[in-house]
Amino acid sequence: MNKNQSLPWDHPRFRSWIAVARACQLMQQSLGRSLAELDIKTPHLDILINLYRFEGLTQQDLARKLLVGRSNMSMLLPQMEKRGLIERRGDERDKRVLRLYLTEDGRALTEKAMVIQTDLIDRMLSDEPLEQCMAMAGSMERIIALLQQDLKDDD
Repeated sequence: MNKNQSLPWDHPRFRSWIAVARACQLMQQSLGRSLAELDIKTPHLDILINLYRFEGLTQQDLARKLLVGRSNMSMLLPQMEKRGLIERRGDERDKRVLRLYLTEDGRALTEKAMVIQTDLIDRMLSDEPLEQCMAMAGSMERIIALLQQDLKDDD
């Protein structure tokens, strides 16, 4: 390695980068463990919550919101449909388009899962002042926007 090149851990912001990545990974693990009692995983929760908030999304819109490929959706949605959590309905204006909806069971499960998620948020962030949480959210949103732009530039 060239002596003029810096190593990642020598970068003054490396600690922040790693802390964010580790917090995200551990949050996913903790949430996943908590959701096990409902027999769902975090990708299922992401789908359920989005359909709870934005009823009638298309599979493509849902994939875009979750930052995943349609192939990921193609694997998860049939499982959830078979379990009776979601259903696909034809669009009234365009019969080629299928829209996704929660079933009654899906809505009930989502509400239970949201209690679990909210409890985790409370336990992890209740000691942080709200202003600090909002500042952290602003920083993460800026990083997300930059990373999304970086990915678009590569396409």
